[in-house]
Amino acid sequence: MAEPTIWWLLAGGTVAVELLTGTFYLLMLAIGMAAAAVAAHMGASQIVQLVVAAAVGGGAVVAWHLKRQASRPEPPAQSNPNVNMDIGESVQISAWNPDGTASVQYRGAHWTAIHRPGISPTAGTHRVAEMVGTRLLVDKA
Repeated sequence: MAEPTIWWLLAGGTVAVELLTGTFYLLMLAIGMAAAAVAAHMGASQIVQLVVAAAVGGGAVVAWHLKRQASRPEPPAQSNPNVNMDIGESVQISAWNPDGTASVQYRGAHWTAIHRPGISPTAGTHRVAEMVGTRLLVDKA
């Protein structure tokens, strides 16, 4: 079997395994194998093909890893405004109950609001910071 064919089969097999596992890094390695296949088509020796596969695939893995590290991590779903449309909305709290909860009217329904531990609750406008089960965790606006 010709060397380029072996590299293309390896790249295709790596993509297939990535589709089964969901590991994006395997796609980067498949790019390196495809680059080695192109090098084999151009008549490069086996050593050059291996170096190309390692350099391109390894470089792509390192680049992807650095890109992921540089991006800021997403907050958890209960406090992520991209997941929950209530995060960042304002509610009016007229009075707090002795147990640290308040009943608020929000989006046409009654909700229970709670405050962060260690903060003394005050009446007024609050911002929804997080959903804790069916309760709204609020911060003073």
